[in-house]
Amino acid sequence: MDTDGKILVVEDIPNVLDLLEITLKFRGYQVITARNGQEALNKITEERPALIITDILMPTMDGFTFVQKLRSEPKTFDIPVIFLSATYISPEDKAFALSLGASNFIEKPIDTEEFLLTIAELLTKHSPTTPHPLDQQTFYVGYRNRLENKLKYKATQIARAERLVNTVPEDQKAAYKALLEQALQDRKEIEKELQEVYQALEQLQKSS
Repeated sequence: MDTDGKILVVEDIPNVLDLLEITLKFRGYQVITARNGQEALNKITEERPALIITDILMPTMDGFTFVQKLRSEPKTFDIPVIFLSATYISPEDKAFALSLGASNFIEKPIDTEEFLLTIAELLTKHSPTTPHPLDQQTFYVGYRNRLENKLKYKATQIARAERLVNTVPEDQKAAYKALLEQALQDRKEIEKELQEVYQALEQLQKSS
């Protein structure tokens, strides 16, 4: 693999994107950035990266859908991918991510040294192995299961945050309100993705 190739970082949270970009550039890597899967696909048509690092929970096109599309295209199916996530971290989430052809899965917050070691190892592999892409039915069923599971978790998280906002001391309320707002935004994104997956499965059933 070309160790001089660029690394594409896909992340919708600006401060996290900036941190990843600065960390990689400090180690001498060339970096391309995108804020969601669709923007990343557009960037790849202009220049093929040597490695992709992508978040999962993102607007417009999330990481799971992005990597499924990568693996379905002959020109991009073999690009190594590292998934990053603070939300999709259950064993089932990780197993689904790896079934899509991810080379590695790293939980947020990121251990910088481990992160950099993983990147160096992937960039120096000469023949990375990539599984065949999942068929659309298998992908959407697996993705639906992950989203439904995550929606239940978010509902529990929101209920806890709402309860704490009303019970913690006044000087702590702002922090818990911020957690609650983030959880509500995450739930909104998950619900949107889930509706799109339901529609896609319905279309597949009609066409079969």
